[in-house]
Amino acid sequence: MLKAPLASLGDSEIPEQWRLYLLDSRIRTYSNWPFIEGCACTPARMAAAGFIHCPSENSPDVAQCFFCFKELEGWEPDDDPMEEHKKHSSGCAFINIKKKIENLSQNEFLKLDKERLKNETQKKVMQKIDQFQEAAKQVRSSIQKMGLDMSALE
Repeated sequence: MLKAPLASLGDSEIPEQWRLYLLDSRIRTYSNWPFIEGCACTPARMAAAGFIHCPSENSPDVAQCFFCFKELEGWEPDDDPMEEHKKHSSGCAFINIKKKIENLSQNEFLKLDKERLKNETQKKVMQKIDQFQEAAKQVRSSIQKMGLDMSALE
């Protein structure tokens, strides 16, 4: 068995795309998380479930799984992060692995990361499709405003 790729490396030695596999790296994303103590969804429990905090101006409690890229918001203090993750993204390979990341062999880790990369690519493709559809909608609207015949475009 090959040695686990993350087990013997320091934070700064780990490639950027792999740092979020480390629990401490995910915890550090929760600098302004609204639920700190006396809650089920503390930063440590959120991070243990694979989530990173990625707030926006309008959504201060958005959390995204670094692995399956599922975003959840509207957290309540008694929400269990792992249960919410399983409920909304039961196929996430990260929450279904039976070993700690540090105990995976190189082959196991690389196979797992291949799944993460597939998820990342799929999310980016879906974002591009959404952008394209929005642009097409605006073009159709402009054509209609000019009074042109839309039947040739359909």
